[in-house]
Amino acid sequence: MPPTGSHGMGLIERRISLLMVVFFALLALAGVRSLWLGTVKASKLKQAAVSQQVATVEVPARRGTITDRHGVELAVSEPADDIAANPMLIDDPAGVANRIAPIVGVPAGQLLEKLADRDSGFVYLQRLVPASKSRHVEKLDIEGIDLIPSSRRIYPQKFLASQLLGTVGIDGDGLGGLEYAHDKLLRGRSGERRIVRDALGEAISLRDEREMRAGRNVTLTLDAAIQDRAEKVLGEVGQAFSPKGATAIVMDPRSGELLAVANWPRVDANEIGKAPDYARTDRAVQFAYEPGSTFKAFTVAGALQERLVTPRTPFNLPPVLQVADRVIEEAHPRGAVTLDTSGILAQSSNVGTVMIGQRLGAQRFDRWVRRFGFGRTTGVDLPGEASGIVPTPDEYSGSSIGNLPIGQGLAVTPLQMATAYGAIANGGILRPARIVKALDGKPARRRRGRRIVSAPVAASVRQMLEGVLAAGGTAEEVSIPGYRLAGKTGTAQKPDPVNGGYSDDKYVASFVGFAPARAPQVLVVVMVDEPVGVHLGGAVAAPAVQRIMEFALPYLRIPPDDAAEASQGMG
Repeated sequence: MPPTGSHGMGLIERRISLLMVVFFALLALAGVRSLWLGTVKASKLKQAAVSQQVATVEVPARRGTITDRHGVELAVSEPADDIAANPMLIDDPAGVANRIAPIVGVPAGQLLEKLADRDSGFVYLQRLVPASKSRHVEKLDIEGIDLIPSSRRIYPQKFLASQLLGTVGIDGDGLGGLEYAHDKLLRGRSGERRIVRDALGEAISLRDEREMRAGRNVTLTLDAAIQDRAEKVLGEVGQAFSPKGATAIVMDPRSGELLAVANWPRVDANEIGKAPDYARTDRAVQFAYEPGSTFKAFTVAGALQERLVTPRTPFNLPPVLQVADRVIEEAHPRGAVTLDTSGILAQSSNVGTVMIGQRLGAQRFDRWVRRFGFGRTTGVDLPGEASGIVPTPDEYSGSSIGNLPIGQGLAVTPLQMATAYGAIANGGILRPARIVKALDGKPARRRRGRRIVSAPVAASVRQMLEGVLAAGGTAEEVSIPGYRLAGKTGTAQKPDPVNGGYSDDKYVASFVGFAPARAPQVLVVVMVDEPVGVHLGGAVAAPAVQRIMEFALPYLRIPPDDAAEASQGMG
């Protein structure tokens, strides 16, 4: 028996020893594990713990509203939410993705890819979800899914002035047009919010680290009614002549305020990304073209101011005029005639205008071209404005004085043309074009105007331009009962970049008009790029100006001219 008892005690002792060894081994392993977690993995674990408990999110500023001069909303920000998730707190990523996908309109697979990132404590599932939809996500009450208040940009008038307004990116950055040009004013300053959660993912603390500051509201000089009319008229031009594009500008020459800046084709500002590049272009400031005969008014104005001619100075005009290696011809062949300065402008004589340009000479002609603002930007509050192309006198060839005075060999933008004609309409004082009328209700700063020509010279040119719409003028069919109109047609061949010289079938048709002619309050420019079929400015662009003015004059309550005056020279 004793051996048996001694043997039993030894077995028990060996088992106890084995258990002790196992215990100490596990204890050592735990120590090593603890040391490893506390050193090697400490940083990552700490980051994971914090990400589960603390998140810092951006609180986007409410973007300022853009309205027309009467308060019509053109661009506004509406309530929206960013749908965010903490993948570490989501047990069933696939199930969550399937529940949220149909609400936010995103494929479930795309959401699952984000939710499967278990190392991330914060991911966006979808940005700028309208509040009407995000509320449905909130009602699902899914642990780990959060709604972050934000706003989304919408354009209530859809197509109206879309190229002018531009668009805003998903992060609230202005990407084009006024949204880009005035991004700093409109966007305000985003805030920063710190969210602390408990172990269950419930928010227990919200604190704004940086306060959000809303953007400023911008009131434009634009008039939505006139803008709409201009765009509809351009739509009619597009339907009738199928051009590459067209632009209309309506300006108050007394102040330089732009009442309409229209482009065709129209695009929906809410879906501007779907439109081709050429349709998104604001041609009013970004498209440079050879103006053709609309430029002749400035050649004449310079010569009048230099006292080289008067409105009644006669010119004996040959059928064609040789200037160095260039032969200047009329748009329609004719024999030798005598026309005075007024007749040359009214009938848009190429030969006569070049002869006036020759009296100016290269240096004086160049000075007058630049004095009217060509060759540099107008400084309007719009991005991407082209400066045009104006050669310097040392770049002239022997025949340059034979084509520049008639608007060939240089390039201008529609807005430059509107601003320059505005000086003639405004008694010789050029007012810089402006599109922003007020910021948060306070009038925006105006740039000072500058005198270009004397008031008598400006009046003489205006009177000459009335002849364009009179019998025998290049736009004699354009008239509005009760109003005396003035203007100038332009039909310019486009340069041929492949073969050199000018194209035989590609033209820019344009017309600049203002009314009432003696004291202008409305100025309209229409430019049509490559009309198909008919290409004359008097047939393509002039009627469009007439249709815009037919609306604008009574709409702006501009009284008709005296009946006796209006009956003269209307054609």
